[in-house]
Amino acid sequence: MRNLPLGIGSVLCMAMAATAVVGALWTPYDPLHPETEAAYAPPSASHPFGTDWFGRDVLSRVLAASPVGMRIAAAGVFMGSTAGALLGILSALSGGLLGEVLGGVLNGVLSFPPLLLALLLATVFGPGEISVVLAVGLFNVPYFGRIIRGEFLKLKDREFVEAARACGAGTLRIILVHLLPNALGPFLVQLTSSFGFALLSEAALSYLGLGTQPPSPSWGRMLKEAQTYIALAPWTAIFPGLALVLTVLGFNLLGDGLQYRLDPRFRYRGS
Repeated sequence: MRNLPLGIGSVLCMAMAATAVVGALWTPYDPLHPETEAAYAPPSASHPFGTDWFGRDVLSRVLAASPVGMRIAAAGVFMGSTAGALLGILSALSGGLLGEVLGGVLNGVLSFPPLLLALLLATVFGPGEISVVLAVGLFNVPYFGRIIRGEFLKLKDREFVEAARACGAGTLRIILVHLLPNALGPFLVQLTSSFGFALLSEAALSYLGLGTQPPSPSWGRMLKEAQTYIALAPWTAIFPGLALVLTVLGFNLLGDGLQYRLDPRFRYRGS
């Protein structure tokens, strides 16, 4: 297979998406219900991923945490990509001082540490999913804004755009029909990469106590709780960590594969 990252990434992403759907609809056990008599049970036929210190089934908690992480990542990336695209379009097409100011704002936000942003939002809104969604969304705005701005600046004076203008096409039609479709490739690559980073950010913030709050399961929270008992019950850290790694790896490989597929410069370099 010439584009191996795209194939592997697609399979991993579909598998983890299916896991999220299953986790939202069904789990073998109640992921929140403790059974202290079954605490620290190693992986077995009845508990394939073992149990934790409260006797909760780790497989059920990994499954239940999957849609939580996916939901937060999807909401944050949607917010960041939409706001970033709008700012990028406005910056590229407005020109003059306004365009330069917007471009400078997009570049300036990139220098703001995402963890500090999350801490500020957690202070204002309190720890929880809303703070994580806002942090992920705001952090992604400049990335999508820079991509759309750069693509629009390259495309807006091309012959096919001038021809559409000469035929009486309005600004909105030019954006939707001629500019956005031609900027879609880099946008999709960033979208997949940002989704993987958003999942990792949600896990990191939950690990620090700023994200998903108990009793809701989260891969990052599970890793945080498992560190105390990792010598006694290593499976409580291995399986949520593996789920996180495979999901992030899948989206990163998908992004690399899409870049190779959609960008002729990478196809030429790989040939």
